[in-house]
Amino acid sequence: MANTFSYGTLLGLFSSLLAAPVLAASLTVYKSPSCGCCEDWVSHMQEEGFVVKVIDRDNMLPIKQQAEVSPALASCHTAFIEGYVIEGHVPSADVRQLLETKPQVRGLTIPGMPQSAPGMDIPGTPYEVLSFDEQGQTQVFSRYAG
Repeated sequence: MANTFSYGTLLGLFSSLLAAPVLAASLTVYKSPSCGCCEDWVSHMQEEGFVVKVIDRDNMLPIKQQAEVSPALASCHTAFIEGYVIEGHVPSADVRQLLETKPQVRGLTIPGMPQSAPGMDIPGTPYEVLSFDEQGQTQVFSRYAG
């Protein structure tokens, strides 16, 4: 006996598939085991559909050196996704845009730890997300009012 679906049922199924969030590639995050704001950023990324693998490290310096993140561009945690470096509390929307547009950059960073960035979540501090290349040159990728 063949299954029959009404046009409305098929349209509903199709619409729900289109509305479903598209999962990004797996994100590997290196962070200090005692850093609560890093855990909050990981939660932000998971809530936005990213699959996140967390690796706790007491010494982050070798990871930042491997990622070619200079001290001026550094933050508390370092992540890798599809060949890009994500340094610090970069919003999920910027990571998605990076993956969609695939610019010729090494990665994205928010140097330091702006209080209003995801995972910090204290409104009021404007900040910029910077892209950086292999030579450490930066450009503003996006701006947030805080």
